[in-house]
Amino acid sequence: MNKNYKILNNINFPSDIKKLNISELKILSNEVRQEMIDAVSETGGHLGAGLGVVELTVALHYIFNTPNDKLIWDVGHQSYPHKILTGRKDKIRTLRKGGGLSGFTKRSESEYDPFGAAHSSTSISSALGIAVANKLSNKSDDVIAVIGDGAISAGMAYEAMNNAGSSKTKLIVILNDNDMSIAKPVGAMRTYLAKIFSGKIYFSLRETVKLIISAFSKRFSKKAGKAEDFLRSAVTGGTLFNSMGFYYVGPIDGHDIDALISVLKNAKEVNHDGPIMIHIKTEKGKGYRFAEQSEDKYHGVTKFNVNTGVQEKSKSNIPSYTKVFANTLVKHAEKDSKIIGITAAMPSGTGMDIFANKFPSRMFDVGIAEQHAVTFAAGLATEGYKPYAAIYSTFLQRAYDQVVHDVAIQSLPVRFAIDRAGLVGADGSTHAGSFDITYLSTLPNFVVMAASDESELVKMINTSVDINDRPSAFRYPRGNGIGVELPSIGEKIEIGKGRVIKEGKKVALINFGARLKECLITGESLSKKGINISLIDARFCKPLDENLMWQIANDHEIVISIEEGSIGGFGSHLGQFLNEKNLLDNNLKFRSMFLPDRFIDHDKPETMYKFAGLDSLNIETKILDTLNSKVIVKKSN
Repeated sequence: MNKNYKILNNINFPSDIKKLNISELKILSNEVRQEMIDAVSETGGHLGAGLGVVELTVALHYIFNTPNDKLIWDVGHQSYPHKILTGRKDKIRTLRKGGGLSGFTKRSESEYDPFGAAHSSTSISSALGIAVANKLSNKSDDVIAVIGDGAISAGMAYEAMNNAGSSKTKLIVILNDNDMSIAKPVGAMRTYLAKIFSGKIYFSLRETVKLIISAFSKRFSKKAGKAEDFLRSAVTGGTLFNSMGFYYVGPIDGHDIDALISVLKNAKEVNHDGPIMIHIKTEKGKGYRFAEQSEDKYHGVTKFNVNTGVQEKSKSNIPSYTKVFANTLVKHAEKDSKIIGITAAMPSGTGMDIFANKFPSRMFDVGIAEQHAVTFAAGLATEGYKPYAAIYSTFLQRAYDQVVHDVAIQSLPVRFAIDRAGLVGADGSTHAGSFDITYLSTLPNFVVMAASDESELVKMINTSVDINDRPSAFRYPRGNGIGVELPSIGEKIEIGKGRVIKEGKKVALINFGARLKECLITGESLSKKGINISLIDARFCKPLDENLMWQIANDHEIVISIEEGSIGGFGSHLGQFLNEKNLLDNNLKFRSMFLPDRFIDHDKPETMYKFAGLDSLNIETKILDTLNSKVIVKKSN
């Protein structure tokens, strides 16, 4: 902290907030907002969502007895104000830095984070689990889930609400409706919430709040009074939530401290065996004019100048992998009207906003609903279309059953553009693309590719256009390419064929993915030591280039594979092939390098890869150790 705040300087934990009066709470809210703006301007991170929930955060910690009462944020990037008020304000400028605070809620970081959240739509399920546990343990602590309007579009939220409505367990759900998650929310729920907001009743006026307070006090008595009758008939917008078993109140002005405290106080004090839905209306980016005026409300930002709002730009002129993908797909779509773009609430993150600008009728943002996105793509594929589902590796995990059952089993030609492959830096383990090679390559009928640079990515996209008999996937990392010239959209790769980058003796290093640059550095270093290695870019994990792998195994004494994924991926498939062909019986030493069997915390990507043992120095060490080793890998049973 570097400011002389009137109130915030004396707030270390939520217990300190309870000593304040309403006027002081308003000052505190302004100071928390300013501190968050200043901190994120130095660290980068998620800005708009946190700015929108400042008053709500203050009110929640004022009314509820956290950490005994459990407060769950969905998703965790709303939690920066929460971190400032729960003993972490002095570390807030370490956000998303190595050894610093996580950009999301994290159980190991604070007792005030009862449930880790970085993916969306998990809050109601986890909160209900905690509430039922409390009930079974005869504990009276409250459980509060704060879920955004975008997050509530996911099927898991409805599964949780359906269960909660019949559970007869007290649970408070706060629907934070800001008409924007990352991009504009999509689908029927957005329209539904808009109708509620535009209705005749908008609960922000003091006299209306009195009715809500009266309704809370009377709703759960044997005879409901006029206030209850008024609310139940007037708030027709709450019909959906009411029908699911929730007692619905709202919309409430989420920036009105007086209204929030009144409603939350009554929600806490009421004796009710069942879930309560409090619908608040907030503005993402509230209180910082540059965020308020921005199209995405400054959802995620780099370091920026507080006075001008100007964000730090990349010093590189090399395009990002994401942009290379989007621009290449657009070129193909200009020639092929069957190409369809699909994303799950991440149009800008996946580059699909570029596709949407060019082909608005052929681009579908399905909201935070990866399961639906995959099966929706499968349906399109049955009718001869060429759907490209652009989904981060970490988010595609949420739709694995659909990938297996609706795509792979039916051998439907859905194309998966898997962004954020490998380690991703500041977002940490929750957003790392660690498992897609393994979870896709185990599936029959799949073509699984990994781009070693942006040129290879273009070729893989070109190749995928013509894969019409089975599903395919190509993975690529976050960030900029390495600066190679891009090929035309006519250049393709023969399916299942790798390429030899360099021919050497004794040692063959087989790369799968974006570690090729590190492999080249390793090769140059070893060459200076008189060791000339062969370097191969596998390109495909499935189908494996068996002819090339056979040749390499027979021509070298040592084979080492490297990939940016977990065990069970390329190295496992290669090892299985070598074993089945009895190549490991011929004094061939085989080693595979992959992500370690642990989750890696957020840091700079290069630091994370060094920690993972996948940088050039570690590759060189592996080669030298293997050369000096007398242990031969034996055929497994």
